[in-house]
Amino acid sequence: MTMTRITTQMLTTAAQRNLANSQAALARLQDMGSSGTRLARPSDDPAATAAALRVRSAQRANEIHQRNADDALGWLGTLDTALGASTDLLRRVRDLTVQGANAGAMSAESREAIAVELESLRDALLQQANTQYLGRSVFAGNSLAGHAFAADYSHTGVPGVTLERRIAPDTNVVIDGDGVAAFGSGAASVFALIDDIAADLRAGTSVSGRLDAIDGFASAIVTQRSITGSRYAQVERGKELLEMSSNDLEARRSGLEDADLGKIIIDLKMQEVAYQAALSVTARAIPPTLLEFLA
Repeated sequence: MTMTRITTQMLTTAAQRNLANSQAALARLQDMGSSGTRLARPSDDPAATAAALRVRSAQRANEIHQRNADDALGWLGTLDTALGASTDLLRRVRDLTVQGANAGAMSAESREAIAVELESLRDALLQQANTQYLGRSVFAGNSLAGHAFAADYSHTGVPGVTLERRIAPDTNVVIDGDGVAAFGSGAASVFALIDDIAADLRAGTSVSGRLDAIDGFASAIVTQRSITGSRYAQVERGKELLEMSSNDLEARRSGLEDADLGKIIIDLKMQEVAYQAALSVTARAIPPTLLEFLA
């Protein structure tokens, strides 16, 4: 049987190693308590570090989607307001057209007064159609002209091209309105229609045949407003889900990264006791001269 000789040098080396390990554990707990994080460096917990990086990446994506949702709500809210105002203006246009349809009982001055008001309503309607949000037209978000409708009532947007915002990894929402669908374009626009009504009144021509066209545009605007409301509700629901996801991701991140101060305090006290015990045991196992060196 081989006997292993335990020398003073071996005891000293083992004691130094154990004390160093105990000091390192104590220092790590102190660092966690002061910094509030349990992942000061990737080597502290490689698996948790990798998971935390994935969570932080998901948080950044969530923040981008939330900003997109806020922007989409701004666009769609502005769009809804413009369509609502346009509905009110077109309702007044219809009332005046009905009034002007009784041309036989009206003087030229009365017809002129109605025509002037109609032109004023046309200008107000064109202003609504050219409503902007953050410097871009809500009825032609892809247009670089600065307005959706030009002076000749032509639409400046690119046909078939829409402005979208991504509010989830697999969800895009159209945020600009279809100006042509709501107001028409050029000679076939609601603005040109109002011009024609005003011209008919000045010429003494009956305008009763224009009522169906007015009703058609009114219906188109209401339809576009309904579509806008549906998109707005979709974005609101998406934003609620994003906020819930944000809370969940933050809880996961905190669970991976943040230190449990209550547990750390307990562990710190236990480690201090263990360190003091190690010092006491070492004092009895190592000659006094070594203790003086260690001190």
